[in-house]
Amino acid sequence: MVVSSACPKWHEGLGLVPAVLWCKVHVVHRADLLQESRERHTAHLTPAICFAVPQPPTITKQSVKDYIVDPRDNIFIECEAKGNPVPTFSWTRNGKFFNVAKDPKVSMRRRSGTLVIDFHGGGRPDDYEGEYQCFARNDFGTALSSKIHLQVSRSPLWPKEKVDVIEVDEGSPLSLQCNPPPGLPPPVIFWMSSSMEPIHQDKRVSQGQNGDLYFSNVMLQDAQTDYSCNARFHFTHTIQQKNPYTLKVKTKKPHNETSLRNHTDMYSARGVTETTPSFMYPYGTSSSQMVLRGVDLLLECIASGVPAPDIMWYKKGGELPAGKTKLENFNKALRISNVSEEDSGEYFCLASNKMGSIRHTISVRVKAAPYWLDEPQNLILAPGEDGRLVCRANGNPKPSIQWLVNGEPIEGSPPNPSREVAGDTIVFRDTQIGSSAVYQCNASNEHGYLLANAFVSVLDVPPRILAPRNQLIKVIQYNRTRLDCPFFGSPIPTLRWFKNGQGNTLDGGNYKAHENGSLEMSMARKEDQGIYTCVATNILGKAEAQVRLEVKDPTRIVRGPEDQVVKRGSMPRLHCRVKHDPTLKLTVTWLKDDAPLYIGNRMKKEDDGLTIYGVAEKDQGDYTCVASTELDKDSAKAYLTVLGKAVDPWPWGQRPDRPRDLELSDLAERSVKLTWIPGDDNNSPITDYIVQFEEDRFQPGTWHNHSRYPGNVNSAVLSLSPYVNYQFRVIAVNDVGSSLPSMPSERYQTSGARPEINPTGVQGAGTQKNNMEITWTPLNATQAYGPNLRYIVRWRRRDPRGSWYNETVKAPRHVVWNTPIYVPYEIKVQAENDFGRAPEPETYIGYSGEDLPSSPRYLRIRQPNLESINLEWDHPEHPNGVLTGYNLRYQAFNGSKTGRTLVENFSPNQTRFTVQRTDPISRYRFFLRARTQVGDGEVIVEESPALLNEGECRAAPASTWLPPPTTELTPAATTATTTATPTTETPPTEIPTTAIPTTTTTTTTTAASTVASTTTTAERAVAATTKQELATNGSSIWDIRAWANSNWANITWSHNYSAGTDFVVKYITSNKTEKSIPVKAQTPSSVQLANLTPGMVYKLWVFPIWSSPSEHSYITFTTSSAYTKNHVDIATQGWFIGLMCAIALLVLILLIVCFIKRSRGGKYPVRDNKDEHLNPEDKNVEDGSFDYSDEDNKPLPNSQTSLDGTIKQQESDDSLVDYGEGGEGQFNEDGSFIGQYTVKKDKEETEGNESSEATSPVNAIYSLA
Repeated sequence: MVVSSACPKWHEGLGLVPAVLWCKVHVVHRADLLQESRERHTAHLTPAICFAVPQPPTITKQSVKDYIVDPRDNIFIECEAKGNPVPTFSWTRNGKFFNVAKDPKVSMRRRSGTLVIDFHGGGRPDDYEGEYQCFARNDFGTALSSKIHLQVSRSPLWPKEKVDVIEVDEGSPLSLQCNPPPGLPPPVIFWMSSSMEPIHQDKRVSQGQNGDLYFSNVMLQDAQTDYSCNARFHFTHTIQQKNPYTLKVKTKKPHNETSLRNHTDMYSARGVTETTPSFMYPYGTSSSQMVLRGVDLLLECIASGVPAPDIMWYKKGGELPAGKTKLENFNKALRISNVSEEDSGEYFCLASNKMGSIRHTISVRVKAAPYWLDEPQNLILAPGEDGRLVCRANGNPKPSIQWLVNGEPIEGSPPNPSREVAGDTIVFRDTQIGSSAVYQCNASNEHGYLLANAFVSVLDVPPRILAPRNQLIKVIQYNRTRLDCPFFGSPIPTLRWFKNGQGNTLDGGNYKAHENGSLEMSMARKEDQGIYTCVATNILGKAEAQVRLEVKDPTRIVRGPEDQVVKRGSMPRLHCRVKHDPTLKLTVTWLKDDAPLYIGNRMKKEDDGLTIYGVAEKDQGDYTCVASTELDKDSAKAYLTVLGKAVDPWPWGQRPDRPRDLELSDLAERSVKLTWIPGDDNNSPITDYIVQFEEDRFQPGTWHNHSRYPGNVNSAVLSLSPYVNYQFRVIAVNDVGSSLPSMPSERYQTSGARPEINPTGVQGAGTQKNNMEITWTPLNATQAYGPNLRYIVRWRRRDPRGSWYNETVKAPRHVVWNTPIYVPYEIKVQAENDFGRAPEPETYIGYSGEDLPSSPRYLRIRQPNLESINLEWDHPEHPNGVLTGYNLRYQAFNGSKTGRTLVENFSPNQTRFTVQRTDPISRYRFFLRARTQVGDGEVIVEESPALLNEGECRAAPASTWLPPPTTELTPAATTATTTATPTTETPPTEIPTTAIPTTTTTTTTTAASTVASTTTTAERAVAATTKQELATNGSSIWDIRAWANSNWANITWSHNYSAGTDFVVKYITSNKTEKSIPVKAQTPSSVQLANLTPGMVYKLWVFPIWSSPSEHSYITFTTSSAYTKNHVDIATQGWFIGLMCAIALLVLILLIVCFIKRSRGGKYPVRDNKDEHLNPEDKNVEDGSFDYSDEDNKPLPNSQTSLDGTIKQQESDDSLVDYGEGGEGQFNEDGSFIGQYTVKKDKEETEGNESSEATSPVNAIYSLA
């Protein structure tokens, strides 16, 4: 983890009182994190983190390496650092310890390392020149500043020298040397006369970069003044002047005004010989120059010659660097800013005049002081983590890298087994507490050095949220917004966002979670309002904060001001009706000509507008209504024109009169000149003229706008199209309105030509499934260019090998028949008239007609729980057109009962849908169709699988909730249940007092119904529950439930822990095998245990991930020993009804025989009891078995149910079962027979109708008896 941090920084005022304390700790997980995210991350941090977290020192402020000071002021050498504990400071001077306490003039600022050297009591600043370096130390390391070279500014005087009069021939070159005294820093040079007038400079006379004044050639007028070099020193703000030069120009001809007036003949008139250029600086034909990377390169060429030469610059083998070059000093200097290695090469300047040219080549070599490629960054590690410091620098020549630790060479530091130095990289492995230190990287070459500090801090810190708690963010609807949650921790915490305390982590779609803790929404919607919780978690704990987001309606001006033309003295009204969010305060202001409007006595500002009473000329201008709230604003602008004179009462008094006397001239094949006489403007200047035309072939009598011209012209050259019989008219326009059209001009017929453009808007689309209609926008009268306009239509299947078909038509439409269903075609439409064809047209893509789509490829139904059904489907294999969506119809059914049909329509890209169930019993039938523009296609029908055995659902109480399995189950698997025995007391469940409807004639009491229902529930889907002890923060877990099969179990629980809490599910088998499963935060809380052992008893605990389980807060459950498949409800099968009737008849016969034999006395043999063979195709024959028993041996109400749903056989001495196949049983001696006959029906697999216990035919007989 890499961090950049800034901890306590004390600003001292005059009273040395701490003014501001601030701290920022910015966690950077990626190098490419946006700078904007960095700023937002550090915007709301708390200073508490700095005092709580140890931090090695970091230099935050220091003086520049080359530090030049003014000798008249005190000297301040800055050095400030931060860290925890607060660092202490020390200094070295010229490589030796600098004892600040021994020098009374030197002091160190409080809570800072800044040196203050005070000269108010005397002293020489020169005595303190040297090289200084600051050291900041605390318990975790030492940070170093750069070496600061302190120098005192100097402004020496000019040396005394005698300057003689300089004699020079007219036309000769001349340079006046300045040679300023060497100051620190160097002075600024400029030339003036002794009377303090600046010397005029041009391409003939100019100052070089060395300060000398160069004359390309001397003229007689140059002797009219003297020349003095001046040096301005920066720190002392003084100007020193050198003794002036005096020129004496020797000329061959006396001065005359005529020679000076005629500049082109000036040199010949003066008798000056014209010469070819030669270089005054630099000398010779070539030179070289070295420059450091990153500084400005200045190349200079000054040439002599008569006349003064022009300078041009070039680079050999390429262009001058684009965007970096600048010509200065009349093209005599070329400046290249921010030089890089690519700017190396040969540059040459070309000096030329009419006598010839000469060039000078400058070879440029770019060297480089060290510069960073990878500057080492502060490193915060958790104990046991790995990390690395990288220090990569480049330069020319290549810099050498030296590592230091706490200011000492790393070679001489105490050995550290977790540290390994590999050139420019230090690798840390398995760091431990106490390994914190500050490392320095020094990269140096002959041109300079770089020094960087980077601390390594080994911390063990739980997560902390650095933003204020319970922030409120307001945002305008549909605007981008971002919620900030800056955090800190070591190891790096994992940050997740939740909305309204529930749901999964927010990331994706409209949300984007940045690694610095910010949650960005690309478009805030009303449904995005709510409370957002950010949770930071690491192995040491977690922290969370909440941000409330409110989405406001935008501010909009629904009716703004409109441009108006009013007369002076009237009362115009400017509208400004605003719609805004009622919870935001609205402010409406007015601007006039983009400046705030003063609302005086003549103006009245209202809620929806502005009224001006007695408008005057000064009120004319732009009026802007600005509606603003704290979050946004909207504006609307209009121009108010005030007429100076009263308006003519006649209808057309305000508008200009119509133009007149239209005349055509300069008749050409494609143009004509139109001239007109303007009408009266009626006190409002004419702003525009509109020229219209009419043609008598395509649309006779219809006028079209041709062109528009300014109001200050009265003629125009009009561009014309071929084969049009033109007639023109003109309309004048002013600020009030438009004039009546002028009278038409005479007609002018242009000659014809072949078309120059082809039709646009070419489209191909089917109107039936076996055709394609090709349409286009036809050419108009000015595009036809000739008689008999027609269109050549070409088409072919979109296949380069296909053949083109064509047809010539006159109407803008053609239909192609017998096309395949919805295939692409390439289409071309070319215009043609009697003069020829238009250019080759573009190719367009069209499609033949659509048809109904085939059914979706599949429709998959998943039931993750009893509350919802998930649907997933695929697109049709043959869409036969453009899919416009899907139509889903579905209805619930339960046996013969069906619910109302519901309809859903989906977009063509949607392939998933979730149905919210109204009850856990009913099943659903789904009809899904794809849809094109033609209509709905073939249907695919699927039904939801049965969730539970029908009998189980009938027996379960209405208040029992069956939890969802976390994995997809087959219909057979969903019916498998097991018995779970709670080990702790279960709170009583409220059972409805209404007995479940059955077909039996026996009346049961409410208590009996309750017991029976509860028993059945425990047998088939027991939810073993317990309540866990309260945690220290008051949170708890309750309602732990287990639904088990033979090899898996679904576990659910409820809790009131905070959102984002992870849990652990721990379970132990009866043979002491223990397993634990971590469960990520989700709603509802659930997990599925897989690969369980059939018939095994398990103990199970649920507890938060950071705590341990309580010894007594567990539940037990048992997996089933067999796997039971779904059974068909045989009670509705015809063969079963027939079989029951046969058995009833057989029993009746047996009873009759028993009574007859009883009346005779003795014992009665009973026929062999042999089961009827059921339909061999029925896989549920075992559940259709019969059970005969004595009245005294009936199963108790709380008897257990076997895994296959049948009643366990009870021991009986007188049961008919004893007389079954393979036994010779007898009736009781008194001939009595009391038994029960029950049939356990399973849930119907397909129809889902409600089941009930079938009435035993034996019971029915005894009832009659």
